[in-house]
Amino acid sequence: MFSRIATFVYGVACYVVFVGTFLYAVGFIGNFGVPKAMDSGLQSPLLVAFAINGALLAVFALQHSVMARQWFKKAWTRIVPTPVERSTYVLFSSVALILLFWKWQPMGGVIWNVENSGGRVALYGLYALGWLTVLVTTFLIDHFDLFGLRQVWFYLLGRPYVAPGFRTPGPYRMVRHPLYVGWLMVFWAAPVMTSAHLFFALATTGYILIAIQFEERDLVRFHSEYEEYRRSVPMLLPIGGSKRLPRAEVSRVTVKHVS
Repeated sequence: MFSRIATFVYGVACYVVFVGTFLYAVGFIGNFGVPKAMDSGLQSPLLVAFAINGALLAVFALQHSVMARQWFKKAWTRIVPTPVERSTYVLFSSVALILLFWKWQPMGGVIWNVENSGGRVALYGLYALGWLTVLVTTFLIDHFDLFGLRQVWFYLLGRPYVAPGFRTPGPYRMVRHPLYVGWLMVFWAAPVMTSAHLFFALATTGYILIAIQFEERDLVRFHSEYEEYRRSVPMLLPIGGSKRLPRAEVSRVTVKHVS
C-alpha cells in the first residue's frame, strides 16, 4: 500500500511542478510578471544567443518527442513503473522548460511594435485566448489523463488503467489539433515582436508541424477510425468546413509529444 501512496504522491508532485511551469510560461512568453522573461536580462552576442537558444529549444523538442514515442515508452517502462510513466514525462517536460526559462538569451532588435492601443488590446486578447484554448482543450481530451494524475489515481485504488476512447469533442470537429492552434496563438500574438521572440515563434511553429506528422502516424496505427477522421477534418485551420465525420470520436488526438 505504501508504494501505491508513494506513486500517487509522486504523480501529484509532478503535476504541481507542471502547473507552476505553465503559469510561469504565461509571463515568460508575454514578457510580464516574472523575474526573467523572454526579452529581459543582459544581451549576449547575437551568435552566442542564437546558439544557446537553439540548443535550449532542441533539448525541449527532443525530450518532448522522443519520450512520447511508443518504442521509447516500451524501453522506459522497464526502468520506470508504468503508472508513473506519464507523470515522469510531464516532469521531464517541465524541467526542460524551466531550463529554457533560466538560460534563454535576449537577442535584441524589434521586428514589429504595435503602438495603436486598440491593436495592442486585440493582440493581448488573442494571447489570452490562446492560453485559454490550450487549457480548455486539455480538459476536453481528459486533462488528468494527459498529465498523469488519472494513471496514479487508478493505481492507488488498485484499479486497472484503461486509456480514454476515441472521440471528437467540441473544436475537434472543426480542426484535428485545436490544442496546437492555441499554442500558435500564444506564440505569435505579440504586440512587440523582438528577434528573440520571432526565433522562438518560428522554431516552435516548425516543431509543431513536424510533431503532428509523428503523432498522426501513431494515431493511425492505434485507432482505425483516425484515417477517416484525418480525411474529414482539417489539421489546424477550419477552411472549407468538415466533411462527414466518423461516428467514433477521438480523445487523445493531441496527446502527443503533447503522449
